[in-house]
Amino acid sequence: DPRGLYMCETGKKKNILQVHYRMCQNCIEVDAPTISGIVIADVLATLFLAVAVYCISGHDRGHTSRASDRQNLLANELYQ
Repeated sequence: DPRGLYMCETGKKKNILQVHYRMCQNCIEVDAPTISGIVIADVLATLFLAVAVYCISGHDRGHTSRASDRQNLLANELYQ
């Protein structure tokens, strides 16, 4: 806590400075490396999520074509 009375003496001259400054207890310093780290992590997370969604929803593996479904339906209509 930097609050208090500070004094500086140079020869016969005396300077007094009273500081009324209060620092927060749960603060973090936001400087250029911190901001750039947050931005880079956000971009990487977004790219990872986009690739994951593309891989999951973009490909239907093991699904037969609709032509074979139609042929099966036509064959089943004969038995009804």
